[in-house]
Parts: sequence; structure tokens; C-alpha cells
Amino acid sequence: MEIKKLVLGSLKTNCYIVIKNNECLIIDPAEEAEVIKDACQNYKVVGILVTHHHFDHIGALNELEKYYHLKHNTFNDSFGYEIIKTPGHTQDCLTFYFKKEKVLFTGDFIFFHTIGRCDLENSSIPLMIDSLKKISSYPDDLKIYPGHGKSTILGDEKPLFSTYF
Repeated sequence: MEIKKLVLGSLKTNCYIVIKNNECLIIDPAEEAEVIKDACQNYKVVGILVTHHHFDHIGALNELEKYYHLKHNTFNDSFGYEIIKTPGHTQDCLTFYFKKEKVLFTGDFIFFHTIGRCDLENSSIPLMIDSLKKISSYPDDLKIYPGHGKSTILGDEKPLFSTYF
């Protein structure tokens, strides 16, 4: 599996193109639909995944759904991922876990050495704590691809979780 990262929009949101067997998934279609289409031009787009519905993660969503004739967050088992509900930053936060590849796409749930904000409308500190406890049961060697900034490793982040609960 190959992962391409596009940094898009005014908030520099990470949009990922996940490629396997000439097919791809778009994760968090931030903005700049044409840039995303160009990155996908050599592949069959089989899914669009959204970690949460803040504007900076879905700016190109409607256009891409129409262009590819897809509805977002419709499960596609050819990539073999698990959907983990990880509310806290928002009520609808999802993490996409690719077990075989040891990869998590966390959106604004977990970042490099921090977590998503919980002071926004529809945020919840208690739900974030529950989500952190849940994700703590996953293997340490998982690579985290967050919604903003650089990647990290779950085992490097777990010790920081205890400062929140």
C-alpha cells in the first residue's frame, strides 16, 4: 500500500491518497478538488473517507462525490480497513485502521505529541478520554497519519495520553 500526502487549504489539512492494486481511497478531501483529482488520475477511486466533518476536512467532498459517483464513508473491503469511532474532537470522529499495513488515519483525534481540541462546539473531553483509552489498546507500532502536521507512532504518543486522564 502506498500513501501520498497532500497538504491543502488555508489550514494546511492533510488529505491522503491511499493506493493499492491500481485503486485508491481519498481520505479527508480538504479543499482543492482539482489537486486531488490530479493525484488520483492514474487510479480507480473506490472510496472517499472522512474522519470528521469540519470544513477544513471536507471542502472538496461534494465535488469529488459527484465526480467519482461515490458516497463518503461507504465501506470498501478491498483495502481491508477497520472503522473505529473516536469521538471527542467532534461527535462524529472516526479513525481508519489498516491492520495489515499497521496504519491509523486519525484526522484531528491524535497529532504528533498532542490531541485534537476539545473546546469547540460538539467537542467532549469525557468522550476524548474514552477514545484515548480505546486506542491505547492498539499495538504500539502503528503509524499515525493525522489531519494536520507530521506523522507519528502510536507507542510514542501513548505516554502522553495519561496527562489527559
